[in-house]
Amino acid sequence: MNLVIYLAVLGISFLALIKGADVFVDGACGVARLLRVPSLIIGLTVVSMGTSLPETAVSVTASLADSNEIAISNVLGSNIFNLLVVLGVCALIRPVPVDRNVVKRDFPFTILPAIGLFALLCLPNLKSLLYAGSMDANVAQAGRITGIVLLVVFGIYIFILAVEGKRCAACACPDEDDNAPKSSGGALKYAFFIIIGCVLIIAGGKGAVWSAKLIAAMCGMSETLIGLTVVAIGTSLPELITSMVASRKGEAALAVGNAVGSSIFNLLFVLGASCAISPVTINLASVYDLAIFIFVSAVTMYFCYSRDKISKFEGICLVFLYAADMVFAIAR
Repeated sequence: MNLVIYLAVLGISFLALIKGADVFVDGACGVARLLRVPSLIIGLTVVSMGTSLPETAVSVTASLADSNEIAISNVLGSNIFNLLVVLGVCALIRPVPVDRNVVKRDFPFTILPAIGLFALLCLPNLKSLLYAGSMDANVAQAGRITGIVLLVVFGIYIFILAVEGKRCAACACPDEDDNAPKSSGGALKYAFFIIIGCVLIIAGGKGAVWSAKLIAAMCGMSETLIGLTVVAIGTSLPELITSMVASRKGEAALAVGNAVGSSIFNLLFVLGASCAISPVTINLASVYDLAIFIFVSAVTMYFCYSRDKISKFEGICLVFLYAADMVFAIAR
């Protein structure tokens, strides 16, 4: 009976996360239109941050509750889901054209910090890695300094996007300007949406962490596995839904910006904030997941760069890679 209750709480929490993110994005996009920001920049900032608030709520709440395995596995699992499933499914709907700026400006902020984090965790701890008896064995720790560095890099990235957004705003189309909401009443409505969205997201995040921990304990699953699969997929549903809708409407820039921007936000801000709040203990499974994320980022970047788009065949490859990763995660 307790398991049924925990599953119900987990389901309700995910619904709150998804609905909260949906309402938040509606409000945030309305405010962004007031500022006449281009769709790619909206996808990389406002939408990606809005749809990543579930990951933020879950990982930060987990860090405050000393459930650090959920904090890092949720970030890595969500990022792998974003790049493989979100972009893959969008490509299956229709080939996704990719702006070269995404490859040159945004992907480096996904891959390079991940490589740096991997080197920081692995090189000083080779002995622990070699002699780790199981995937749950603790091999390293990402401390507060690491978290602060990640947050600083995130600040640099946002500054670059702000400069780019300011430059692009001068080139805004007259049609887009005519569609921008002008009334103060509209601004108040969007602000209300943002507040309600944040409340639902925070409540959903707390419920997801609480129920996920108890389900993991009852089923004999590690927190790393539950964070990498159930929690990561659940908190990534807003990105998937948002990007699918954008792709169906022909808004490829918004879809790609949402997936890539969410991955950057999760890695730099969410993981950075989690480490800054409380040092995150890294086990062997998370080291493997970090290496997989680097590989996934490189493959996705190659697909985006090769022909300036992600084809349907490449979308199938991305989804297949995610299925293979899930099989590996469960088998280990």
